[in-house]
Amino acid sequence: MLSLFFAAVLLLLPAASLAADYKVEKFDNAGFVSIFNGQNLDGWHVSSQTGHSRASKNQSGGRWVVEDGAIIGSQDIPNNGGIVLTDKQYRNFEVALEMNNDFVPDSGLFLRSNERGQAYQYMIDYHAGGNLAGVYGEGLSGGIHHRNFSFLEKVTDIKQDADPFPLPVKPADWPKFWQHGKWNELRARIEGNPPKVTTWINGVRFMEFQDTEKRHADSGGIALQVHGGGGDLTKHYVRYRNVRVKELP
Repeated sequence: MLSLFFAAVLLLLPAASLAADYKVEKFDNAGFVSIFNGQNLDGWHVSSQTGHSRASKNQSGGRWVVEDGAIIGSQDIPNNGGIVLTDKQYRNFEVALEMNNDFVPDSGLFLRSNERGQAYQYMIDYHAGGNLAGVYGEGLSGGIHHRNFSFLEKVTDIKQDADPFPLPVKPADWPKFWQHGKWNELRARIEGNPPKVTTWINGVRFMEFQDTEKRHADSGGIALQVHGGGGDLTKHYVRYRNVRVKELP
């Protein structure tokens, strides 16, 4: 009888063990405004003033088009990238979008960006050795670079990195949590100056970073990046849609 009891318990264990132990937050989506119309880049412009556009001698900032309701970016010539950013400047805000990139290009979501691409960056380094949702000081002083995981050779495999903000999703759960080839939601919030930057993936908080020094402007554009270098990446694409923002007090 005892063995039958334990057998029954073991039958129940798999269902329990499959339950995710990360927390998906509920957001107040009131006040969000779409900043991409899904048809063209009205309200956005391409900047070739960043260091990622050196291959073109800063004459072009990558290839940016709108197809199937998404902003699609790639290098326009080998090794040449850049940013596409909003015409409007934002101060304190939360931005959310959906991403479905190839697992090769290095990209990023820039917060308070200027034309030179100096910004607090939500990392979208979607490649082996890269990271999502880390915080990087793009062109800023202080060596800001916080990440709590890195991709291994496959998009389904990650390893935990040491960071004061712990990785909220276990590496073993990553293949189910992150859906490669489908649209995943990325979200970031920036407040104050020195700013606090918070990032999420699919509703799960991945990073909180509080800067201790004012090292950048109070406001700037929201930008998407195609990284320069890396060889010929003209046939590898980043894709973003449903871009929306809520300005905060």
